[in-house]
Amino acid sequence: MFSDFLPVAAFFAGLVSVLSPCILPVIPAVFAYSTEQGKFRPLAIVLGLSISFTSMGIVTSLFGATLTAYLDLLYIFAEVLLVTMGISLIFDLNIFNVFGNFSSLANSRKEGLFGGLLLGLSLGIVWLPCVGSVLGSILTMVAVSGKVAYGALMLFIYSIGFSIPMLLVAYSASFSSTRLQKVSKYGFPLKKVAGIIVLCVGFYMVYQNHFSGF
Repeated sequence: MFSDFLPVAAFFAGLVSVLSPCILPVIPAVFAYSTEQGKFRPLAIVLGLSISFTSMGIVTSLFGATLTAYLDLLYIFAEVLLVTMGISLIFDLNIFNVFGNFSSLANSRKEGLFGGLLLGLSLGIVWLPCVGSVLGSILTMVAVSGKVAYGALMLFIYSIGFSIPMLLVAYSASFSSTRLQKVSKYGFPLKKVAGIIVLCVGFYMVYQNHFSGF
C-alpha cells in the first residue's frame, strides 16, 4: 500500500536527514579537504554513502522476507516503531542522536577516489545515529514489503535525497558555514513535518490492519 507513496517519502527523508545537527555542521569539513584532492572525490564520497544506504535496504528487505510467516507480528512491530519514530521527530526527542558526536571519528584525510569511497561507506555507518528516526521509518516500511529489489530502490532514492545537498555544499563556494547555519534553522520544522507524515502512516497501518473490517 506504500508503493506509490514511499519513493517520494524516501527522497524527502534523505533531504531532511542532512539537516541533522550532527551531520550538517561537519559537511564543510568533510568536503573542504576532499575537493582539494580532486573534483571527483566528493562524487566518490556520495557513491560510498549510496552503497551503504542501499545495502541497508537490501538487508532489511531480506529480514522482512524471512518473517513472512509471522506477517501479523511484523505489522504490529512496524506500527509501534513508526508511531514511535513519528513522535520522536515531532517532539525532537533525538532518541538515536546520543551517539551523534561520533560523527567526528570519520577520517576525512583518506586519499584519492578510493579513499573517498571508503569515507562515504564509513559515514553511512557512523551517521546512522544521526538519521535514526528518519531512516528507521523508511527501513520499517521496506521491511514490511519484504521485496529485496524494492527495498534497494527505496534506499537508493533516499541516498539521492541525502546526496544532493552534500554535493551542493561540495561544489558551491556560496555554501559557507555561516550560510549552512542559516539553512539549519529549517531542519526542526521539516523534521516536524516528516514526523507528522510518519505518524499518520503508522496510524493508517493500525487502522488498515486492525479496524478496517469493522
